[in-house]
Amino acid sequence: MEIEPAEEVKEPPRIHRLDESVVNRIAAGEVIQLPVSAVKELVENSLDASSTSISVLVKDGGLKLIQVSDDGHGIRYEDLPILCERHTTSKLSKYEDLQSIKSMGFRGEALASMTYVGHVTVTTITRGQLHGYRVSYRDGVMENEPKACAAVKGTQIVIENLFYNMVARRKTLQNSADDYTKIVDLLSRFAIHHIDVSFSCRKHGAARADVHSVATPSRLNAIRSVYGLSVAQNLIKIEASDNDPSSSVFEMDGFISNSNYVAKKTTMVLFINDRLVECTALKRALEVVYVATLPKASKPFIYMSITLPPEHVDVNVHPTKREVSLLNQEVIVEKIQSVVESVLRNSNESRTFQEQTVEATPSVPSVTNNDLHLSPSPSGSKSQRVPVNKIVRTDSSDPAGRMHAYLYKNPQKYLGRDSSLTTVRSSVRQRRNLKETADLTSIQELINDIDRKCNSGLLDIVRQSTYIGMADDVFALLQHNTHLYLANVVNLSKELMYQQVLRRFAHFNAIQLSEPAPLQELIMLALKEEDSDLESNENDDLKKKIAEMNTQLLNQKSEMLEEYFCIFIDSDGNLSRLPILLDQYIPDMDRVPEFVLCLGNDVEWEEEKNCFQSLAAALGNFYAMHPPMLPNPSGKGLEFYRKRKHGKHTQDGGNSCHVADGTAEEDEFEHELLSEAETAWAQREWSIQHVLFPSMRLFLKPPNSMASNGTFVRVASLEKLYKIFERC
Repeated sequence: MEIEPAEEVKEPPRIHRLDESVVNRIAAGEVIQLPVSAVKELVENSLDASSTSISVLVKDGGLKLIQVSDDGHGIRYEDLPILCERHTTSKLSKYEDLQSIKSMGFRGEALASMTYVGHVTVTTITRGQLHGYRVSYRDGVMENEPKACAAVKGTQIVIENLFYNMVARRKTLQNSADDYTKIVDLLSRFAIHHIDVSFSCRKHGAARADVHSVATPSRLNAIRSVYGLSVAQNLIKIEASDNDPSSSVFEMDGFISNSNYVAKKTTMVLFINDRLVECTALKRALEVVYVATLPKASKPFIYMSITLPPEHVDVNVHPTKREVSLLNQEVIVEKIQSVVESVLRNSNESRTFQEQTVEATPSVPSVTNNDLHLSPSPSGSKSQRVPVNKIVRTDSSDPAGRMHAYLYKNPQKYLGRDSSLTTVRSSVRQRRNLKETADLTSIQELINDIDRKCNSGLLDIVRQSTYIGMADDVFALLQHNTHLYLANVVNLSKELMYQQVLRRFAHFNAIQLSEPAPLQELIMLALKEEDSDLESNENDDLKKKIAEMNTQLLNQKSEMLEEYFCIFIDSDGNLSRLPILLDQYIPDMDRVPEFVLCLGNDVEWEEEKNCFQSLAAALGNFYAMHPPMLPNPSGKGLEFYRKRKHGKHTQDGGNSCHVADGTAEEDEFEHELLSEAETAWAQREWSIQHVLFPSMRLFLKPPNSMASNGTFVRVASLEKLYKIFERC
């Protein structure tokens, strides 16, 4: 009899506490699941910061680089040390605050999570500060102390090498095109809801943004700008509400597609209390309505914004805040479904088909009623059909086979000779692809001119040179191979801005002026700066007439200026918006009067190509990195800011000396003015190094004229200098 061996008794595994770094990395992988998750968190932070402009830059689908810049209120210097620690937030202080939370962020986990799976750098400046601060974070803590730096209003957060320490996650995200598409879709959804904010999203190195929206009072205009005319023209406005505490309390407004809209998949953009979320129950309910109501059963486009009392929404139900829980959700869904069904049934009673009219060209004979005369059949009951070969394109070289031959020619009495803006814009749209504005003939010709005149030698210098520093107020020192060059930054920036205007034509983000500026007053300021005789009343009368005429002209052209160049002039003649030509760069606003005067005097408004060229040149000159108006406080320019106090200075050989009366030497200067000048010059030098030259390497195509007009001057050869130093 064999005795079976006793089974070995296994001890239960011991429970141990995970290391904090492991816990944090696991939590980070749950919050930041994809690159688009990081973008969503950063954009929501920007919206919570009351931003009016948000720009997103992405490289390799977000794995190599995500950069989100805004013009919000910024981050306090004293908050930077704990900014990226877990569960640090400015949105709430106790759990009960969740019952009335209105901000999109509240947990304080997003930034912390990003530092555990990527390298994060924050640049920020708050209102009233003379400079900003830049600091890098790793694993929730600062890598170094915040460094003072030049910065534009708001905050810029850069994430590099996302998921660098999560090999499996990174391998599953190798298709950068898919990840970037998700980011574009996300920004598109934000753009049509937050219509008071400008959004842009582009790939690193791309000249054009894939999402480009400007602040607008019309939601339909925002949808048209982001999703295109084919979507916007087929939408129906919809509203629903209920104020019965026993069942539901909500308000809903939005747009839904009608029976003319055709798409292969459903697009549903849903915001609940301004929070971008998903609601599977509502989406399925609306899809059921479309299937039952529309005969074609096309997939719909739906935008809805639902507002409920904050206490009726539980926002803390999903790691990425993608979903929320609603009180009386079934009742709300049912009521919205009922309203949508009613609206669709009414709209389905009629259907619109778009008809295109084309003017006949000399090479294509117009079709008259005689050409389409249908002779009766012998029985008199049926019409003679047009021969098949007359209505099918059988030969592209035969006019009889072209579709143009079967379109009626517009009667001449309806063809007016009005050259108004409406007529011009109508003709422009017929030659323009809404997605690719470079298809506009005149713009394409101007861009081709840039390509044709590009100097290959200078292009190599621009692309391969290293920025060393500013040699003086105008020239920067560059090194290319073993040669040193002086480069005129004013000429270079002027040409770059000109080219950017043409490449970004009709696709600009906006700079919102803090207060609208009256055009007439701006022009008067510019005219007075030009005129040295400030006491001439006759000149004042002439200036007023010039200002009135230019103001009237710009008011007439305001619609075109807004649509194509993002220069917004309101009905009262006030300038309130300007375009962004380069991200993270704002032009010198002291030059606005000169720019407005240039629009009135120097732009050739009559001919399309010349008009766009002169407008681009005016914008290029305005946005060029000219030296600031205030003298440079370094060197001799410092004397400009010295106070002139009688009895406190003596003249000794023409030099001013301070009397030893106990007053500190620094009190001799106008500190407020000096500080303003130092900030302006530091900002310009930072922009030259970090904005202008990186942008030049990507976008500038230097023309041949720059080889001979002093823009580039070769000043030394490092090889020869080395030999000289060697001999010494």
